Amino acid sequence: MLYTRDRTPSAEILDGWSQWSPRSEISPKLDVDALSPLPRGTRPFTTWPYKAAALRITCRTASEWGAWRKTIAGIKPGVTYRFTALYKAAGVKYERRSVSARLDWRDANGNQVRPPDYALDAGKKGDWTRVEHTAFAPNNAASVTLELALGWEPGGSVSWADATLVEAKPKARVVRVATVGYRPSGTKSAAGSVEEFCRIIDSAGLQGTDIICLPEGVTLVGNGNSYAEASEAVPGPTTARLGALARKHNSYLVAGIYERVGKVIYNTAVLLDRHGHLIGKYRKTHLPREEVEGGLTPGNSYPVFKTDFGTVGLMICWDVQFPEPARAMALKGAEVILLPIWGGSETLAKARAIENHVFLVSSSFDMKTFIVDPTGSVLAEATSEVPVAVADLKLDEKIVQPWLGDMKARTWKERRPDIPVN
Repeated sequence: MLYTRDRTPSAEILDGWSQWSPRSEISPKLDVDALSPLPRGTRPFTTWPYKAAALRITCRTASEWGAWRKTIAGIKPGVTYRFTALYKAAGVKYERRSVSARLDWRDANGNQVRPPDYALDAGKKGDWTRVEHTAFAPNNAASVTLELALGWEPGGSVSWADATLVEAKPKARVVRVATVGYRPSGTKSAAGSVEEFCRIIDSAGLQGTDIICLPEGVTLVGNGNSYAEASEAVPGPTTARLGALARKHNSYLVAGIYERVGKVIYNTAVLLDRHGHLIGKYRKTHLPREEVEGGLTPGNSYPVFKTDFGTVGLMICWDVQFPEPARAMALKGAEVILLPIWGGSETLAKARAIENHVFLVSSSFDMKTFIVDPTGSVLAEATSEVPVAVADLKLDEKIVQPWLGDMKARTWKERRPDIPVN
């Protein structure tokens, strides 16, 4: 059990963990943190003469980047593994960018067999943050190198503990989504327009649907009313009618209506649960001039909503023209974004799905009504003959893209939130 003069433990004592940096001249300080109190139940890295310790990395300049690495042999190709670790950061402003844990799969000759997988933050344990990633080992994998890193944070440090890799059963969250592409006409009233959508959904014979998406402005389309004439309280008569529809089909339901709060009118998307209760709403943040001139007021937040199958976000029409709404919701954990939209750019709708690695569901009058996966591929599309499109979304399925890997985590690790854009 050998120590160097600066009391840095050898790799043998650290149970296979070794220090690494792309270049020695940009290497941060890597040592053992024997003083950090670890969360109860944590399995620490064991080092002599310490009873419990963490692996620490400290950056002194903005150019430093380095990691602790450990290679695990005996990987079984095709088997699903779950990696977890804990870290405690100090003086780190952008943890998602600067603190990194990843898995690098290698074949029997030591060659990389796919781009590394990144673990994202998945919860807190006192002062410690837990990172987690579940992934299948590539068919020709023989080993995996775990990397616990820190970089680009002058004066910042991170301590790592409790890194584990175990075999796991793959998850299988499958969500059935339905979306409606239909335009009523001559209905003469908000209630009449809403009834047309209810008729379409009832006639579709939906079975086992988890969430149904209706278009923007279901209380306005086809009846010739103004925004003010179509506006109502939320909850109100339209959420009550659509709530009954959601309850009938045992499905969540999203629809765009015009919400009145005193003198203010918002373009709002409502979310109803399987029992027909209003559990959330989103007020359109980006208004085109036509809506401004029509007397609407923009919303000012990007909420996401927990359902019994996962986390969803809501956008409305002109929001898709801008990257911020979808990005904000994805950062908050949205896995599916539902887009009630009058009409807009199909290309941008696909781009929002791709750049944030989310499923996107549009329901439209003048644009395609479709369901898009995180690669921008269309899973289902409504037509005039079949106005309801249905698709099963596999939320836990790993989408590994050639040359890029799993972009669901990589997107957030390589994003630059530290550079002002306004």
